[in-house]
Amino acid sequence: MDQARLVVSDAVVVAAAGTPPKEIREFVGRVTTGQRAVSVAVMRSPAGWVEPPQAPEFEEHTAVLSGTLVVHCDGERIEVRAGQSVTVPAGVRVQYETPEGAEYVAVCLPAFAMDLVNRG
Repeated sequence: MDQARLVVSDAVVVAAAGTPPKEIREFVGRVTTGQRAVSVAVMRSPAGWVEPPQAPEFEEHTAVLSGTLVVHCDGERIEVRAGQSVTVPAGVRVQYETPEGAEYVAVCLPAFAMDLVNRG
């Protein structure tokens, strides 16, 4: 059995867009491990959080652990509840919000980077 090559003892809290502020804890990615191919982060988003629209250059897979994540994508409003997941392909215009708060895991391919988000 191969041994672990890198153990991340403490995830790095990275800046988050949107209001009110949410917490992003990156476990794997450009900030924490230097990984450019994939990022894995846990988000804790308060009630009423809304993120600006974006068209990221990465595919994002999101698994909701608690609460509900609302995803506005291609003119649709999709509610993703605890125990469900959603995938948004790269280049698709999307906006996320948590009207009642949520905790979720986001996996981005390639890894999340501010210059790949394309907000606005």
